[in-house]
Amino acid sequence: MRIGILGTGMLAAALGQGWARAGHELAVAGRSPAKARELVTRLGSGAYAVTPRQAVVERDAVLLAVSWQGAEDMLRSAGAADGSLAGTALIDPTNPVDHGVGVVRTAPGESMAQRIAGLSPGAHVVKAFHLFPADQWTKDGEPPVTVAMAGADPDALRVVGELVRDVGGVPAVLGSLDRARQLEEVAGFVIGLVFAGADPGSAVPRSS
Repeated sequence: MRIGILGTGMLAAALGQGWARAGHELAVAGRSPAKARELVTRLGSGAYAVTPRQAVVERDAVLLAVSWQGAEDMLRSAGAADGSLAGTALIDPTNPVDHGVGVVRTAPGESMAQRIAGLSPGAHVVKAFHLFPADQWTKDGEPPVTVAMAGADPDALRVVGELVRDVGGVPAVLGSLDRARQLEEVAGFVIGLVFAGADPGSAVPRSS
């Protein structure tokens, strides 16, 4: 696939590494062109540094790998308001929560994924990759984890599901994008427990 990555942080690097190994073409952009070039060097052949607007043109999927506070600025730089992402699977892994606390900071009933969809007319937003730390996707030999996803477009969900499998995950679609708020609340729940010193896995009933 032809994948755009908006962001140069840990998640961009971790998923980019897995997708590069799977043979995908990666166009990487960030606020700092120098950091984009440095990440591309680490990712190797098949990856190249571009501007944010170039990163979203004619892509099968685009990963918005920035903080939730920086999402609007990055989408603006990519020309999202002008329809540059129309028809594209736009992966939203953001967590709009207080660091170390886990309180969701979007308005009641609103999800960050829905906000991103509003900022990106025509894009097929899929909430995914928001629950695990970045280093989950660089571990070898680990048992597969389930990546909960939400989105409305079947083709976008199929594309993102394939990308989940490429980094060792198992995709599980919870529902349409109106379920994204629930997924973001779960992330807040997990973050809050982690910073309280508890194992989130021990707080979730195991299915038989």
